[in-house]
Amino acid sequence: MSIRNLDALLAPKSVALIGGSRREGSVGDVLAKNLLHGGFDGPILAVHPTATSLQSTLTYKSVADLPLTPDLAVIATPPDSVAEIVEQLGRRGTRAAVVITAGFGETGDADGKKRGQERKQALLNAAKPNLLRLLGPNCVGLVVPPIGLNASFAHLQPPAGDVAFVTQSGAVATTVLDWAAHRGIGFSHVMSLGDMADVDFGDALDYLAVDGKTRSILLYVEHITDARKFMSAGRAAARAKPVIVIKTGRSEAAARAAASHTGALSGVDAVYDAAFQRAGMLRVDNLTELFDATATLSSNMRIAGDRLAILTNGGGIGVLATDSLVGAGGRLAELSDDTLSALNAVLPETWSHGNPVDIIGDADGARYAAALAPMLADPGKDAVLVLNCPTAVADPIEGAKAVVETLAQRHRTPVLTSWLGEEAAAEARALFNSQRIPTYETPGQAVRGFMHLVRYRRNQRQLLETPEAADAFSADRATAQSIIEAAMADGRSQLTEPEAKQVLEAYQIPVVRTLTASTVEEAVSAAAELGTRVALKIHSPDISHKSDVGGVLLDLETPEEVGVAAKAMLARIGRIRPDARLTGFAVQQMAEMPKAHELIMGLSDDPLFGPVLMFGQGGTAVELLRDTAMALPPLTLTLANDLMARTRVWQLLQGYRDRPRADIDALANTLMKLSHMAIDLDHVAELDINPLLASERGVLALDARIAVKRPSAPGTKRLAIRPAPTELKRTIRLNDGRPMIVRPILPEDEPQLIEMINRSTPSDIRLRFFTPMRSVSHEMAARLSQIDYDREMALVATHPDDGQAGDQIIHGVVHLAADPDNEEAEYGVMVRSDLTGQGLGYQLMGAIVDHAKKRGLSRVVGDVLRENARMLQMASEYGFTRRPHPDDDGIVRVTLDLTALGDDR
Repeated sequence: MSIRNLDALLAPKSVALIGGSRREGSVGDVLAKNLLHGGFDGPILAVHPTATSLQSTLTYKSVADLPLTPDLAVIATPPDSVAEIVEQLGRRGTRAAVVITAGFGETGDADGKKRGQERKQALLNAAKPNLLRLLGPNCVGLVVPPIGLNASFAHLQPPAGDVAFVTQSGAVATTVLDWAAHRGIGFSHVMSLGDMADVDFGDALDYLAVDGKTRSILLYVEHITDARKFMSAGRAAARAKPVIVIKTGRSEAAARAAASHTGALSGVDAVYDAAFQRAGMLRVDNLTELFDATATLSSNMRIAGDRLAILTNGGGIGVLATDSLVGAGGRLAELSDDTLSALNAVLPETWSHGNPVDIIGDADGARYAAALAPMLADPGKDAVLVLNCPTAVADPIEGAKAVVETLAQRHRTPVLTSWLGEEAAAEARALFNSQRIPTYETPGQAVRGFMHLVRYRRNQRQLLETPEAADAFSADRATAQSIIEAAMADGRSQLTEPEAKQVLEAYQIPVVRTLTASTVEEAVSAAAELGTRVALKIHSPDISHKSDVGGVLLDLETPEEVGVAAKAMLARIGRIRPDARLTGFAVQQMAEMPKAHELIMGLSDDPLFGPVLMFGQGGTAVELLRDTAMALPPLTLTLANDLMARTRVWQLLQGYRDRPRADIDALANTLMKLSHMAIDLDHVAELDINPLLASERGVLALDARIAVKRPSAPGTKRLAIRPAPTELKRTIRLNDGRPMIVRPILPEDEPQLIEMINRSTPSDIRLRFFTPMRSVSHEMAARLSQIDYDREMALVATHPDDGQAGDQIIHGVVHLAADPDNEEAEYGVMVRSDLTGQGLGYQLMGAIVDHAKKRGLSRVVGDVLRENARMLQMASEYGFTRRPHPDDDGIVRVTLDLTALGDDR
């Protein structure tokens, strides 16, 4: 369930309070006061079994006695009574309830938690038959200031604003309200989710993404419940408005129990970090930063890069700002010669003659204005930070007014401010706030605000960036699967090293040649067969990291050396690990890749987000170096490169001194192959390639380790982000007999999608998009090609001989976008103008209707221009009904009832 009936929760027309109290200071008393005196313009009905009134409002003895059915109920009664009350409300037609009551398994001993869980299940069972939505239980409540609704026991009524705050913690909710009041921040919604028995972060994001009163969304997250729903809702919301998140629990204690390096480094927090970044959200560390980021992003400033110019009346604070900037990964802008000349003309000789621009402590408003103007015009900066420290010879308010007046003439340039101090600074900050100019108490906070803009831009750009097509490769999925199944049939949870390398080879990942030996004698024979210097490694299902017990020896020159080394290795490990089962050896060629980097790549199966990919600096010290980054599959080449760029070793891979640049394309394509493995091989629980050698000559896997287990969910259902469903690929024929491939659209298709639209007639473009267009923007094409396959589908028609995605000419496309409840979806179809009349549009329509039925949708709808006779005729032939559009006489709304279709459609 998602946004269904959330209008009754977040925009009710009537409210009932069940569990109010006349006992001063109790939760029920505060609830009654907040609700009845919050300014809600609608009926508020109070239910109390004995009291005749609450806060001068008459009460009713039971839900059955209410004179009307409330949209929303607020419940604060003992836990054992809540389920029955919800059932009564549902039967009456109430569509939502806020359950303040605790006692549903959140705390207590084992018996108490068991009773609480039983109560929670009874609560859900009571709500489900009537689709009544539940906020809570165990929550502070809900506040919607624009409609005067305060259904909470918070200590104050926040003003209306355009910020939505969604939190699991009631304590954080009330703290944020208190902080916001001091800062003059208003809210569109404050939602305390509590135990999230029903309404969760995904539901809230889906609703707030399209809410016109909300300009930014703040999240306080302790955990999420449905990773795929959260990712879909989060990506949709982040494309529409800033989403800023705090996630508690950065501890990686759980990671220490993992069996491989990848598992050990895939700490819960690192995976959440990868998820937030992939969704386009901005993660911050604390509440102060949360509000600073909100103020910065809500200013609607847009920057192009990470270069900052600094204007200051004090050299020391300019240096502090510079240190903060460089430490956070930003860059100090290099001012142009023209800018320096302009500054020389208006500033005293003693100014700093560089960036930061120190205009000296006696700078008045006129000097601030004179210096700021050329800095705003400088082409080498992305934003300007204006600083002021109090002095006895200049008025800080005058300087602030000068900044405001200068920006009024150049309002498009991003500018941040920090006026240090208290009394005079407070007045300046108030002035900046009134003009929606971001302002901060310290230079460090201001720089952090600038870096919020930088990180947010990177995340947003990633959502819309057009990826190049990866190198074409043919995976032997059947071979990989058979190796895994054979190991599991033997009762093993680990593949041998040669088996793991065979799986990698099945996905065309280069591996060093490795032979298996069960005895010392077989190891000697294997070394003779390889005929080169070799490495000898122990085989044991009980030893994960072989080098820790002396189970790896390198550069053995002769078979005789291998024999001596193998005997010594068995003896040594027998003493160190007498419990370990020793099943033989791996004998592998020594790799010849001089000046190569040792890297690690892998994947692990997170219990919440499913498969997670990892890249970083490898070798035996990988866990000490801690230079790794995580990403969720499926990847594109753009995402693969971004994953690598988030590590320190990335800079080394670019080449330095006598070490040439590594083959970055080979590394990115190897990550793409791992991404395919994560999608295809649902029995892989953990996979390590460590070390993976990388040089200018390519990549080579020296060691590989794969752990296997039965998946918690089959196939691609494990993934937090649904990959393109390849099973939808089909071959069709046009009316003239030409074959076409119909397949899901891919992000790499964006250039060809633009080309298809550009090659269509102006009339066909207007009929599809309802407006004349000379060209299609990158942003629009990216949104059409980079879709969420869990909620949308787009199928394209290409010729079988056109190569791979990115090169394939698109002849037609059909798009389907479902609502979050998976009830109704809107379609759109377009065929290149020179192919009209060939039946392509009809077949694309048939394919998307088939898909809509299989995913369980009830209706497919579309808006068609009344003059678009061909589309209206096709819709009629498919069984769509017609009715006038409620808002435009020139548009016809067509609807197909999928529940009425037979199996032959």
